[in-house]
Amino acid sequence: MAQETNEYREQRLASLRALAEMGYEPYGRKYDHTDLVQVRAGFEEGAPARVAGRLMMIRRMGKMNFCTLSDGTDRFQLIFKRDELSETAFAAFKLLNLGDIVGAEGTLFTTQKGEKSLVVKEWTMLAKALEQPPEKFHGLADQEECYRRRHVDLMTNDESRQCFLVRSRLIMEIRKYLWSRGFIEVETPILQDQAGGAAAKPFFSHYNALDKDCVLRIAPELYLKRLIVGGLNKVFELGKDFRNEGIDRTHNPEFTVCEIYEAYGDRTSMEAIMEGLLPHLCDTVIGKRVIEYGESKTPIDFTPPYRRVSYADLVKELMGADWFGLDFATQLERAKAKGRETATNLELDGVTTELMLTHEVYDKLIERNLMQPTFVTRIPHAFVPLAKACADDPSLVDVFEFVVAGRELCPGYTEQNDPIEQRKALESQAGEDTEKVDEDFISALECGMPPTGGLGFGVDRLVMFLTGCDSIRDVVLFPQLKRA
Repeated sequence: MAQETNEYREQRLASLRALAEMGYEPYGRKYDHTDLVQVRAGFEEGAPARVAGRLMMIRRMGKMNFCTLSDGTDRFQLIFKRDELSETAFAAFKLLNLGDIVGAEGTLFTTQKGEKSLVVKEWTMLAKALEQPPEKFHGLADQEECYRRRHVDLMTNDESRQCFLVRSRLIMEIRKYLWSRGFIEVETPILQDQAGGAAAKPFFSHYNALDKDCVLRIAPELYLKRLIVGGLNKVFELGKDFRNEGIDRTHNPEFTVCEIYEAYGDRTSMEAIMEGLLPHLCDTVIGKRVIEYGESKTPIDFTPPYRRVSYADLVKELMGADWFGLDFATQLERAKAKGRETATNLELDGVTTELMLTHEVYDKLIERNLMQPTFVTRIPHAFVPLAKACADDPSLVDVFEFVVAGRELCPGYTEQNDPIEQRKALESQAGEDTEKVDEDFISALECGMPPTGGLGFGVDRLVMFLTGCDSIRDVVLFPQLKRA
């Protein structure tokens, strides 16, 4: 295979040298042109046009030759005719290869088969491709190769390229939606003295100039709350977080998040944001509110209102209304029976408390089956120590987990603004590692933080849901991979 590749490269290098000898600089300069999508939209028989792009197909037929040109906006047919080109230009055409980038100008023309085309009068070499493209530009067959060689994937796969154009538009609309509602975009440190705002394993680094260790942030939360304390009442940040943990279909160690905080708000304020933002994105970018998700093409309807249901009610719906009144041994037997009934592997080794058992049931048997957008509320306090307790039950916190297609898209909180209670929660979370308690953050809370609502969602996962992809690697341009 390597020998064959070298032969192709040598052939292309020979073409490059021959083109140079004929006066065609193999790597050109700025070329004024019109995008192909605009040429097609404004097509007028006989009108002049000047285009540029990559040759995706070449069909040589003697005196009349056909090429397919792609510029990322559209594909368009070029016709190279001997009687329309100079002798040199027509001879040089024979040295073109698939993947070469050219500029061409000529006259618009419709073939007998009705295909809109450009009859080329002059053409310019803009970039000679030395690597042989995938067979007939059908794209890369190996999915992992698509991730490793994203440039080739985008070059050959219109669907993949469209996905990333949609991602870009979604990010733009998220910003527009929040700005239009009075939120301001801010930036907080990515290199931090200590990881905070979530329980996750960080990446470590070192400041040479300051001679101190630091970590890549796992969340911007604690810095954004400092801004709320400072009087920036509606803030959001859209940027990167880093967690040195597992990689799977919905997790990448480097990922994009959007965190939003609103002073004088609460959990319900955050629910309102999600119920407004998601249909807005569907309407302005996707063009529909019902998305067929994953290989199963499960229809997900993002039309609000979304279901609101408590954690406990979901558990009782599946496990029985008496679940929370049962002793642990009876709960355990019922959970095993439900696992056998649903052919679900519950991980029960080491589960020693009713709280742990209930959450394993929720995680494996309930959340994964919540397909339509759902706010799961009133979560046990032990799982969300940084949130404010429910007014009527301190064992629960006033938060939601927003679940779509069996996966959590984002949590939303009524944030804890009591510095004394926040210290207790952080100390409990840190255990013996008391140095993990962010004293600067506690000090900021002691200055007084107004009642606040907050949420954070993974942008990558949101793009997955709205484009119907079921792997995060399909919506991240350059996902983390093992060494080749």
